[in-house]
Amino acid sequence: MGPVLIIILAVVVLAVLGGIVGYNRFVTQRNLVRDAWANIDTELRRRYDLIPNLVETVKGYAAHERTVLENVTNARAMAAAATGSPAAQAAAEGPFVAALRQLFAVVENYPYLKANQNFLQLQGELGNTEDRLQTARRFYNANVRDYNRRVQSFPSALIARWFNFKEEEFFEVEDALRGEAGVPKVDFGAGAPGVSFGSGGTTPAPAAPPAGESGSAEPPPPPPTPM
Repeated sequence: MGPVLIIILAVVVLAVLGGIVGYNRFVTQRNLVRDAWANIDTELRRRYDLIPNLVETVKGYAAHERTVLENVTNARAMAAAATGSPAAQAAAEGPFVAALRQLFAVVENYPYLKANQNFLQLQGELGNTEDRLQTARRFYNANVRDYNRRVQSFPSALIARWFNFKEEEFFEVEDALRGEAGVPKVDFGAGAPGVSFGSGGTTPAPAAPPAGESGSAEPPPPPPTPM
């Protein structure tokens, strides 16, 4: 066997080994993307499961806010039914987040509701789920970014083309749908509202509690009279 043939065989072997390594790396990265998406789906389902109880709790204090409650229920059903691509899921999430933001804006007008223990528990669980969802979203998008970079880069793009590895979609909710205020911010600090969205507005007079429900807290005592 001549030296030229040996060199040719060595190049072929190296190319085959490089192709195998590149293929296996694509498979690993694609599985990471899918696993990361499964984490997002888990957090989304957990959030959807909290909404019916949240709506029922708010209904007990603000049953006349029928339009807001129906918007949340319908948007939640549409988002939960979305089983397509990440882009399709994000499109369904936009109206749901907007409806949920509107619901919490209404809650600000009902201090007795904000003091309800069941509401506070649901609010806390929703806030924790939102934190986990954002973490899962960042992890997923980071994996998609690394995977897509290899799909687009040479020479790994050749392997991607040969074995039909295509770019994956990011999971992002459009700014136009999310609004300027962003996702609900849960704040249990003293003197702070339960949920805020970064925008002000005129607050109507506090609503009375439902029948059988006591007030939240007694008013503070008056300041001492100066000597």
